[in-house]
Amino acid sequence: MIRTSIYRVLSFASIAALSLAQGAPKPEMSPRPQELTPAERAVLQGPEFERRLAESYLADSDIEPKLGPVEREALTKVMQFLSAEQLDEALAELATLATPDSNAVYDFTVGNLCYQKERGEDAAKAYQIAVAKFPKYRRAWANLGQVQYRAGDFRAARRAFARVIELGGGDAVLYGLLGVCHARCADDIAAESAFRMASLLAPETLDWKMGLAESLFRQRRFADAAALFRSMTDQRPERADLWKFEGEAQAMLGESARAVECFEMVGRLGGANAATCNNLGDLYASQQLYDLAVTSYLAALRVDPKARTDRALRAAKFLCANGALLETRALVDGVEQHRSDLGAGEKKDILNLRASIAVAQGSSEAEASALQQLVELDPLDGSSLILLGRYHERTGNVEQAVFQFERAAGVAAFEAQAKLSHGQLLVRQGKYQDALPLLRRAVELQPKEAWQKYLEQVEGASRQR
Repeated sequence: MIRTSIYRVLSFASIAALSLAQGAPKPEMSPRPQELTPAERAVLQGPEFERRLAESYLADSDIEPKLGPVEREALTKVMQFLSAEQLDEALAELATLATPDSNAVYDFTVGNLCYQKERGEDAAKAYQIAVAKFPKYRRAWANLGQVQYRAGDFRAARRAFARVIELGGGDAVLYGLLGVCHARCADDIAAESAFRMASLLAPETLDWKMGLAESLFRQRRFADAAALFRSMTDQRPERADLWKFEGEAQAMLGESARAVECFEMVGRLGGANAATCNNLGDLYASQQLYDLAVTSYLAALRVDPKARTDRALRAAKFLCANGALLETRALVDGVEQHRSDLGAGEKKDILNLRASIAVAQGSSEAEASALQQLVELDPLDGSSLILLGRYHERTGNVEQAVFQFERAAGVAAFEAQAKLSHGQLLVRQGKYQDALPLLRRAVELQPKEAWQKYLEQVEGASRQR
């Protein structure tokens, strides 16, 4: 099956609460009559029904090759081998019977024996010969589809299954397999139709309903998918996978409260994985429940030691931007605790977050420590070099500040910003003439209006001195 995650409508719960507050009566469905209605009873009457009833007494010879007396006798010997479970002997006997001009039943039987012996390719060839000889051979088409399905040839299998239906066959299993084939071929509309038929014929089988719900989900019909998944969780509340799928559909609808309930149930049933924990974290973060979000993101790293950290680090940036500094630090600390093999990019993200936390909390030493580690990790990190230079300027170490700005200017992508920062430092020292070449170079590299106005102000101040 295809699986497969968070998008807003007025919830049914809100509507229900409003109705109750206003004292509005609940709508009820009219009770269904126990006896058949006249229209329903008419289906079982009339000339068409009488014709079908009469035809049901006749053998359906159109979908089975006829065997003559000689052919039937030859096949009896094969059946004796089969009853004694002597498959090789039965195949050897059939090898003398199945010729290009022989009855298709022989080829069909060869296919069945090869299928039974797990020789799928040989079975498919035998079934193909059988349907070439007798194109309406329904059982051969059905078995050919099953062999192709097992081999993963879903396009061929769905053609075979469709042929069975054209010939008047098809039960719940066949429609279900056809639905899987359509889904694997990315034809979700056809998959929906097939799964609906399978569910109609076997309403107690959840697999077909699940396939139907997934096809609806992939068509972005989230309301229909969520309703169907919810009916299944009501029916089988012990299945974590059903809660997971409903949670994803509810999240796509923007029904955060129900989605949280679903993902929490997944965890209680022992079915949590990195994806469900991260989804739960996203939902809590969107509701500003940052402490619960951190717990969920870290749970994702705990339940799957191979889970990537990018989701947690992206969430940490979101928390930091929203002022949740304590939660950001807890999440960053947890990532480092659960992952000792962080890559260079992940380490840079963590150090940048620590520097941002330090700046927001006014902790200069922590800021400087994080920036220094960033520069040691990546000497060409121009952004960190500039920030480190500004830190040294604030703390009165001008010489070290100039040194960091000059290092940053050596990185092409940051030269303009570094020249501007260096020039501003000199302006604040009253060294206008020394600052002008740096500022002009910055404007030359990035002709921003604000920078140009600043340059003109410094030039004016320089002429007045």
